[in-house]
Amino acid sequence: MADPKGFLTTPRREWPRRPVGERVRDWDEVCVPGALLPLVGAQADRCMDCGVPFCHEACPLGNLIPEWNDLVAREDWRAAAERLHATNNFPEFTGRLCPAPCEAGCVLAINQPAVTIKNVECAIADRAWEEGFAGPSPPERLSDRTVAVIGSGPTGLAAAQQLTRAGHTVAVYERDDRIGGLMRYGIPAFKMEKRHLERRIGQMRAEGTKFRTSTAVGRDVDAAALRARYDAVVVSTGATAWRELDVPGRELTGVHQAMEYLPLANRVCEGDLEASPLSAAGRDVVIVGGGDTGADCLGTAVREGAASVTQLDIYDRPGAERDEEAEPWPTYPKLYRLSPAHEEAGVLRTAPEAARDCDARLFAASTLRLTGDAEGRVRALHLAGVDAERRVRPGTERVLPAGLVLLALGFSGPDRQDGLVAGLGLELEPRGTIARDAGFATNVPGVFAAGDAARGQSLIVWAIAEGRAVAAAVDRYLSGGTTCLPAPVGPYDRPMTA
Repeated sequence: MADPKGFLTTPRREWPRRPVGERVRDWDEVCVPGALLPLVGAQADRCMDCGVPFCHEACPLGNLIPEWNDLVAREDWRAAAERLHATNNFPEFTGRLCPAPCEAGCVLAINQPAVTIKNVECAIADRAWEEGFAGPSPPERLSDRTVAVIGSGPTGLAAAQQLTRAGHTVAVYERDDRIGGLMRYGIPAFKMEKRHLERRIGQMRAEGTKFRTSTAVGRDVDAAALRARYDAVVVSTGATAWRELDVPGRELTGVHQAMEYLPLANRVCEGDLEASPLSAAGRDVVIVGGGDTGADCLGTAVREGAASVTQLDIYDRPGAERDEEAEPWPTYPKLYRLSPAHEEAGVLRTAPEAARDCDARLFAASTLRLTGDAEGRVRALHLAGVDAERRVRPGTERVLPAGLVLLALGFSGPDRQDGLVAGLGLELEPRGTIARDAGFATNVPGVFAAGDAARGQSLIVWAIAEGRAVAAAVDRYLSGGTTCLPAPVGPYDRPMTA
């Protein structure tokens, strides 16, 4: 540890955000450009270099956090970048998008604010690109084996990069017109600008990975024929089967899934559209669902100029402090957190009066029905307060104006309508995810499944960890039983819980 007293003398300071009034007028990332590097050296010095670093266990990637904290404190950026990339293919993604379970597991977090691990990670990744430490790493020799990776989200990209670097010939199939999966068309640019994604794709191309866009396996390409062409197939399509809202009025015009709304806003940023056909501009927006996808819709609606925005969360408002009985350290606690989107909504007062005291969120709120006008367009959402068992509390019904209702209720598994699952003959778990064994193998020989398609909806760090682990399983299968690739997680591993 560079400074044995750093955690005693230095307070936690996070990457500052741009003023709300400035950032809601554009789609750039919310944090102040260039303001992170002056902070991270002292913040990395707060790391205690624990004998048993629980941040390792809290992160499914097994990131070597105390090591690269110490190297950053000593300003050895090249070595820090090497240690960071040893366990994580895409740290600039996780440094921006991950909710940082590692910080919840930080030993310092027992009685003080945790080390800003996520900020340090992002600083190392960005510095690695600036200094040229993140160049392509093509294999020294090629095997005669071929692999098809279906899906180009973080799981598919991590698996493809690991297998390419192991010497196999890898082709990534993506049904959209650009690579990236949810990172491309689901995550708004104000959370992660797409230049970071393009940079990694360029690195992967230089290493030898092939990309096939606008190709839906099961629809544009026969799934069984694709399996016959390759020595192995990795299914990493993500969990794209969205959950529905089963209430009267769901059929009204103006009620859309979040993943119908967010891709259009991202396409405007990509220059494909002048304006989104589902733009929130001038409309009263209600978002049903209190998770990250709902917050992404909130930030997007604010930038599009919504007349008002309200987000409904069926759970009670969490407390500001960890509940040591229910969620003891080092588990990831459910706390009241103010995301940039919620901060923007609170400052701008974009919610109706009913939600203004809660930064546009209404907690413990359940949708009862939607009502519309004579033309069948949604005009109001009727809701009520609920208890911990989600039972409606009498006398709590209220009505919110709604010209656009966005459903952000999560995802249940892979899409079963595109022909991929049926075409390959894959077995499914009762909850709708792809069944697999302890080695990531499905019931079809040579076909492996990883990421949200098999695990269920999860965090980006779990997606990348699964991509690295399934790559090890595929390499072992292709080489006849051995591999040098790391496998940070198993198919049945789960986050720490009490």
